[in-house]
Amino acid sequence: MAHFAKIDSNNVVQQVIVINNDVLLDSEGNESEQLGIDFCKSLYGQDTNWVQTSYNGNLRKQYAGVGMNYDSVNDVFITEQPFPSWTLDVNFDWQAPVALPDSIRPYEWNEDTQSWDLLPPPPQPYDSWTWSEESYTWQPPVDYPSDYDTVAYTWNEDTQSWDLVSE
Repeated sequence: MAHFAKIDSNNVVQQVIVINNDVLLDSEGNESEQLGIDFCKSLYGQDTNWVQTSYNGNLRKQYAGVGMNYDSVNDVFITEQPFPSWTLDVNFDWQAPVALPDSIRPYEWNEDTQSWDLLPPPPQPYDSWTWSEESYTWQPPVDYPSDYDTVAYTWNEDTQSWDLVSE
């Protein structure tokens, strides 16, 4: 499937649609973005502006989303500026004025202080679980089953054990 973004007069993405790849094929079987644009205009009006986008990010930096900007000079889609203090780098990614700490701990940007604030731990899931500063996670009193990544288990607080989830 091919994806096309409808761009307004301010180069802001208004809509993203999916069309069949066959629409892009010319008489010789070659893909043509212009054929997709023509098809979109036939559906939504000749006065609309369309640009192809790629769901896997192989085209124009990243997949277009509603509210994103299309930079026609550099031919890329750019996300909205997350905070006024952030700047766009040469790769068209927004960068904070202060680097995110290199840590497994979760942080959020504080625009008022121009710094990263450590988020508090999530709520304790069970009374028997303890907090690990090293992994920044709640840990059960009994190790996870060895096949936990492939088999569904749930914690049983009453028996202090892992119960296999039955379908």
